[in-house]
Amino acid sequence: MTYVVTENCIRCKYMDCVEVCPVDCFYEGEAMLAINPDECIDCGVCEPECPAEAILPDTEAGIDFWRELNATYAPQWPNITRKGVPPADADERNGEAGKYEKYFSPAPGAGDAGRRA
Repeated sequence: MTYVVTENCIRCKYMDCVEVCPVDCFYEGEAMLAINPDECIDCGVCEPECPAEAILPDTEAGIDFWRELNATYAPQWPNITRKGVPPADADERNGEAGKYEKYFSPAPGAGDAGRRA
């Protein structure tokens, strides 16, 4: 089992999960985060930290699409180990339906390099 970032992270990207991950397996896309399934140790500490409730175990029903998305994009996006600033409209987007179709982007995010002072 591994954990998977799902649709509600899109345009919320709160990043509280990143702060608690003991193995730094989060990767940042322009619109959402992804968990690298080859690095996740299945500890589960990230799941309750997500304000958007967007992190689920990959054993949940109907999670196949998101498992594949995480596995595809985590190796392409930069690693993130520190919490950044979520999008200004994150609270408005939390719980919005159809976010993948509206907002998903395969583009990488800034990663930790974009957070250096």
